[in-house]
Order: sequence, then structure tokens, then C-alpha cells
Amino acid sequence: MAELKEFLKSLLSLPGLSGYEEPVRAAIAEEWKPLVTELSTSRIGSLHGFKAGFGAEPRKRILLSAHMDAIGMIVTSIEDGLLRFTEIGGIDPRILPGQPVTVHSRRELPAYVVQPPGFLLPDDQAASHAVELKYLFVDTGLRQAEVEDLVRVGDLISFAQQPIELTEDLLAGHSLDNRASVASVTACLEELQQIQHDWDVWAVASVQEEETLGGAYTSPFKIRPDLAIAVDVTFARGPGSPSDYSTFPLGKGVTLGWGANIHPALYKAFKDLAEKLDMPAHDELMPRMSGTDAMGIQVVAEGIPTMVLSIPIRYMHTPVEVVSMKDIARAGHLMAQFIAGLPSNFMNILHWDDES
Repeated sequence: MAELKEFLKSLLSLPGLSGYEEPVRAAIAEEWKPLVTELSTSRIGSLHGFKAGFGAEPRKRILLSAHMDAIGMIVTSIEDGLLRFTEIGGIDPRILPGQPVTVHSRRELPAYVVQPPGFLLPDDQAASHAVELKYLFVDTGLRQAEVEDLVRVGDLISFAQQPIELTEDLLAGHSLDNRASVASVTACLEELQQIQHDWDVWAVASVQEEETLGGAYTSPFKIRPDLAIAVDVTFARGPGSPSDYSTFPLGKGVTLGWGANIHPALYKAFKDLAEKLDMPAHDELMPRMSGTDAMGIQVVAEGIPTMVLSIPIRYMHTPVEVVSMKDIARAGHLMAQFIAGLPSNFMNILHWDDES
């Protein structure tokens, strides 16, 4: 657990915005290298880790997909030495003022997101209300000439908040959506080192989930798995949050997706396995789109039976997301044990209506 936490903290200290994932991809590749048979990178930047199974060839293939891209910002203009910007991925502007960021220009520049004093803003942007994104700036503290020399329109801006250990189990930081799931896939690969599984395993750190689902469509098309598991995060419960089906306890188990993106027989298999392992798990209703890589994976080629496994986090899409390391480890263990128990003929007994 300690090594897994340190790995995750290293990922939370790196940029890797949607469409620009190279920095975090390099770190994941270094961690996965001893855990897989071979590594490769897709044409649009997803990382593919292939771990050969032990069954008779031709072997079936299972894909584990966790997106590695993060939300962030991009420079749109320079005004009097201050940077205007827009979002990459969904960002709530209420949490931005005062946030430390890094501007990835000709050299990395430390900076802060700032908002003008209330009396300088339009009347509908009074200080008592959240200020819209278009009125915020990024301030590097440099003179206008220096900024214009170093920064270009299109340069990226990433959160610079360093990860914080709140307790022995809880970790806070930016980009836990979805690097927490990358850590869980890593935990699965580590456990599989001690298991002789029949199926080939393809671990994918996918790109562009926050914007285009590019990795979710292209990697499965290249790999052509027989089954897939999309691993992502979901909303953890907290004070004032709804207590219905849309939020889940933090640190008290993973969630099992149930909805149109999920194959009912896979849901049942994971539900039964969690009960067998005495692992806490919660049903997560996904009556429409799941908001995960599963939306792309499921419809690739002739269709891929897909499961959604999620890890609850608090304060999603902020620089201070909070996750339980226990839930990350649980997700990894559940995937490893599912793969360990996959018989070679599993596809022969998999039926869409096998939910009873």
C-alpha cells in the first residue's frame, strides 16, 4: 500500500492535460515496465501494457482501461502581462481564484489564478457571487515584456497543488480523476505477477477521456478485446451531498456500474465475486451514459461486453479531490481476482440477458 501511495503521489505531481498526456504517460510506463510483457503507445498517445496469459493459444483478451488525462487550462490571450485562459475538461470557476498553477511556456512558470477586485467587475459579477471564467486571469508576476517573450497563446496551464496525506488512508490532490484508477490497474498488474491466468491482459492508460473519448475508441479497436473493464472515479458522499443513488461512502468500497454501458452478465459476475471476497461494493445506477471510457469501448467494432468499476472521490474536478487508498487497492484486487477466475470458455457462457 505504501509503495502504491507513493506512485500515485508521483502521478499527482505531474501535468498531463487531456490531449497532452506525455509527462504522466512516461511515469506510468516506467512503473508498468516490469509488470507487463511489452509496452507500446497508440497513434494518439494511449499507453498499452500487454501481459501474456498462460492458457492455450489463441487466448482471449481482457482490456483494463483507466484514463490518465487531467483537466486544466489553456492560454487564450495576453493582456497587460496577465493571461486570459479557458478550460480543458470541465472546471468549476468557483474554485479557481487563489489556486497555484504552472504555465507550461518556453519555460515552466509558477503562477496563480486571480480575480480583479469587485469594483472593477461588471455589476452582474459582484464580489458576493462566483466570478465567471472569462473575468479571471493567471498572474506569473513577470513584466509584460517578459510574459510576451515566454508565453504563447495555446500554452497549457496545470494545477500545481501538491498531494497531501490527510490521514493514513486518505490522499488529496488534483487529477485523482482518474489517476486513482491508473493506480488501481497498477495494483492489479502487481497482483497478477503471482497468478497464472488463462487470458491475455491489456492494461491501457487512455488519453482524452475528459474531452473526446479518443483513447476509449481507438485502443479497443487496435486491441480487439473480448471483454473490457472501464475503471474510473465516482462521487463520494459528504456533508450536504445527496444520499441517493448518485453518491457513495468514501473509503467503504468500490461501485459496480449498472446501466446501458454495462453488460448485465459482467455486472453479475463482479457482484458475485465481491460477495465471495467479502469486499464492500455498492451498486451505481447509470441510467444514461456512464461518463467513462465505457461509452466508447462498448460500441467499438461489433461491440465489446464492458463493465464499469468506480472509486469514490470527494470534490471531483477540483485541485483537492480526496480518495481512500483502501478503495484503490480494493478495485485492483477485485480486477485481479476476476481475471484469475476467467475460464477459457467464458465467452461461450456470456449472454446479455444473464442478469438473474
